[in-house]
Amino acid sequence: MLIAHPEIIDAAVVAMKDEAAGEVPVAFVVRSDKSQISEDEIKQYISKQVVFYKRISRVFFIEAIPKAPSGKILRKELRAKLATGNY
Repeated sequence: MLIAHPEIIDAAVVAMKDEAAGEVPVAFVVRSDKSQISEDEIKQYISKQVVFYKRISRVFFIEAIPKAPSGKILRKELRAKLATGNY
């Protein structure tokens, strides 16, 4: 759904630990060139398309989504970024 947005080139969603909810979905997003889309705009875009418990809690902007040579998203690397705070 995220990559259907015209200002988003690529995206991935992973679970992040949360004290209140246990886990919440967070998105890693690669913006298109010259895009200034904000975290709030992305959250609003998604909230119109999914049920409340699937809404994105946070959005992290990164240069590229890590992928295996096969094109599969390396979610383990994204979770490692969350653990280290290195996004």
